Amino acid sequence: MKLRFNRKQLCIPYAAFLILFVIVPLLVIIYYAFTDGEGQFTFGNLISFFSSTNTIGTLIYSLALAITTTLVCLVIAYPTAYILARSHFKKKYVLLLLFIMPMWINFTLRITALKEILTAIEGNIAAYPFLNSVIGMTYDFLPFMILPLYTSLLKLDNSLLEAAQDLGASKIKVFLRVTLPLSVPGIISGITMVLLPSMTNYVVLDMLYNSTYIMGSLIGSYFNSFDWNNGSMISLILLVIIFIVTLVTNRFSDKDDNGGREVIL
Repeated sequence: MKLRFNRKQLCIPYAAFLILFVIVPLLVIIYYAFTDGEGQFTFGNLISFFSSTNTIGTLIYSLALAITTTLVCLVIAYPTAYILARSHFKKKYVLLLLFIMPMWINFTLRITALKEILTAIEGNIAAYPFLNSVIGMTYDFLPFMILPLYTSLLKLDNSLLEAAQDLGASKIKVFLRVTLPLSVPGIISGITMVLLPSMTNYVVLDMLYNSTYIMGSLIGSYFNSFDWNNGSMISLILLVIIFIVTLVTNRFSDKDDNGGREVIL
């Protein structure tokens, strides 16, 4: 006897997972964000966030760290992905594997090794908190920038590049007017995959002896002190920021996917 399942039945496990691990925790966060310690509804947690110089400073620092990390990753990843995708040498997949391999190694082991290297170079790594945080974040998230860029550049239509060259465009002009615009979806995907986690991954900062708080560490400090209300409000605000960034990047990506980009030589 063959078992047959319709689409609705196959969706049940996904729906159950979504309800238990996404919707219910989100509702709990919303409840604590808009209540006080006695369970009374209040906007006090929201007002407290925007009136505190500590939380606003942490938000600005987190954004600065995330944007800097994203830009550094993009500057390193784009030429790397371009060489890997557009070159014709046989060993390029080995090089791609070398960039991906750190993702398979234990996170603690990788950051500990990086800490030892930075200590040998700088002596006291606590003296350069922002710089070392950017280095640690870049080391951690660089593969997430390389992979979407590599995929995007690999799928480029060579006939467009050849047509541009036949029309007399130089290699630099072909890159700026054809290759770069057509690789924007990969750039947007990479930015999304690096920018958002960089705002919350405080473990890297802790392991590199950076005592400066970012949004993730601030949320953790509130929950560790059993202040679920303020911690939930900050989590909710961070969730809104992430949603806005994702919405903006998706709109740019949809424009590129649906209408393409006009190539002007």
